[in-house]
Amino acid sequence: MQAARIHRFGGPDVIRIESISIPEPGPGEILVRVMGAGINPVDFKIREGLFPAVGEAQLPLTLGREMAGTVERLGKGVTGLQLGDKVFGMIGADGGYAEYAVIKAQHVTIIPTGLDWIMAAAVPLAAHTAWQALFDHGKLERGQRVLIHGGSGGVGHFAIQLARECGAVVFTTGSEKSAGFLQSFGIDRFIDYKTEKFEEVCTDLDLVIDLIAGDTQQRSWGVLREGGTMVSTLGEPERKTPEAKGKQGIGFMAQPNGDQLADIAALITKGSVRPIVSRTFPLAKAAEAQHYLEREHVDGKIVLALSN
Repeated sequence: MQAARIHRFGGPDVIRIESISIPEPGPGEILVRVMGAGINPVDFKIREGLFPAVGEAQLPLTLGREMAGTVERLGKGVTGLQLGDKVFGMIGADGGYAEYAVIKAQHVTIIPTGLDWIMAAAVPLAAHTAWQALFDHGKLERGQRVLIHGGSGGVGHFAIQLARECGAVVFTTGSEKSAGFLQSFGIDRFIDYKTEKFEEVCTDLDLVIDLIAGDTQQRSWGVLREGGTMVSTLGEPERKTPEAKGKQGIGFMAQPNGDQLADIAALITKGSVRPIVSRTFPLAKAAEAQHYLEREHVDGKIVLALSN
């Protein structure tokens, strides 16, 4: 099979398209024929050697942490799935950018009817991250107020939709070019980060979802109510300002969960959540796809489209 792999850490140029053996699923695992693989910022962090869970001992490595495809083989002990099932899931640190991938059966769920391969491949990691930030760590409830920084990106656009579905009041920051995109999700207030200060627009928030870090993160402490929470996907929030006192900061990395993904799939079926894909690339251009995500403004997701 063909796979996009790295043998050393570095820029996009370290990605090679190689012919390697199709992997065998172990106990509790399945082999999936990959039809689409999502591109995420964590992918180029892994490529650069900036992801703590992946060191030189794990190289060479096939990149990609979310995919959609058909079940080709069942490992020992797998139940509830059949050959040919259309599934999607969040994979480990090794392997979605490939024609076949092995994943734990408990980490996948059936793709919702009507969702094509490309849209399905855009969901697992990004939607898991949004769900876990909002609900597992942020404990968001109906009627609460949440600010989502960087709402137009892969995680952000799912976070907005999930927060709206639960009945929260949603503020989000973004650029002027993304205003229409963000407002299409029914947000309560769009904040142009270049022309407005979010701390002058929203106060006494229950939750901030930080997808930016840096100065934006530090300024965000001031918009939280006493006892409010900041959840960051970029490590535990730093407390460089007195305004952080009396407020909770949580950093996390998303974990795969098939049951949770099934709940997300149900919301997609219901029409409450919709993945947005801005552009696709073939597997042979995986390096170009990563470079594009790093350098360009992207609303929603970028996906590798595979055909076997």
